[in-house]
Amino acid sequence: MSTGIPNNRLRLLERAKRALPALTPALESLLAGIVGLLVGALIMWIGGYDPWKAYVALFRGAYRDMYGFASSLARGTPLILTALTFSICMRAGMFNIGAEGQVYGGALAAVTVGYFALPSGLHIIMGLIFAMLAGAAWSLVPALLKLTRGVHEVISTIMFNWIARFFAFYLVANVLVDPIRAEKTISVPASARLPILVHGTDLSYGLFVSVFFALVIYFLLWHTTAGYELRAAGLNPTAAHYGGINSKRTVLLSFILGGLGAGLAGATIVMGLPPTYAVYSGLPQLANVGFDGMAVAMVGRNHPIGILIAALFFGGMNAGGRMMQIIAGVPLEMVRVVEGIIVVALAIPELVRLFRFFRNRWRSLWRREPA
Repeated sequence: MSTGIPNNRLRLLERAKRALPALTPALESLLAGIVGLLVGALIMWIGGYDPWKAYVALFRGAYRDMYGFASSLARGTPLILTALTFSICMRAGMFNIGAEGQVYGGALAAVTVGYFALPSGLHIIMGLIFAMLAGAAWSLVPALLKLTRGVHEVISTIMFNWIARFFAFYLVANVLVDPIRAEKTISVPASARLPILVHGTDLSYGLFVSVFFALVIYFLLWHTTAGYELRAAGLNPTAAHYGGINSKRTVLLSFILGGLGAGLAGATIVMGLPPTYAVYSGLPQLANVGFDGMAVAMVGRNHPIGILIAALFFGGMNAGGRMMQIIAGVPLEMVRVVEGIIVVALAIPELVRLFRFFRNRWRSLWRREPA
């Protein structure tokens, strides 16, 4: 079939294409971040605010001194884990957005351990284990619905997020309620709290827990047979099937691993963030941690190492955003708009890749449909 382009010109175009290598993911993210910053600056300028002063305040508040840097790390710690929840399933070819509900389950499970009297080190370990098991248990039902009834994971995980939210409301108000302060659960006892890493800040040893889990996931996905099968099933389900890979096992494994991470995120929040060490009615410290993790995963290109860097950036925007209000006089609403623009810009390269991936996957499935 003729393209209408002379052969010599086609050869020149192919030669030029080979001479210009594709952008690396890091460079793509860098360029996308610059675009996001420029668009955010334009919006602030239109609104009558000084974008240079605002951005200087943002980055100084997030990374200039130890307090700001520690605050950025503290706010990014749970996002590492919820981003991994989304990323693991995405690597397996599924769109799991159930981390939000699994975070609620993990946090309340960690609070429940406070009813037991245990030695300090053992108490912390039991709190983390209970939280991980609660997150995995909450992720197991959507996985089984997909495997046994064909229910799409987007539908089931959205439903289970809402079920978890209202179930958490009930537990906070009626079961785990503090007898002295009815607006919150009982506090996690001192023996079950993660030690503070930097004195005078809210950064705890939960950072090490998150980083360790990310490294474990990296090793599992890229250096084990089970991880290879999981990624292969996500890249090409048909080839994986003919290669003898059990797709049901990879689905179940991805959901369980993701649930473990999300439950652990809930534990790092209630066991590692002073001064309350409890869950409040309305779930203010837990809300949107799971959804924010999806954005972190996109910016980190669904890779555990990239997620560690992206979580630090997200934590920095959260910690430094208040300095934009104090120093540059930018209102909170404008700060959130600018942050959202930067996040969307950073996520676009991965979103484009995922769109192409699922488009090609759906096309291949349609071609196999009988006439």
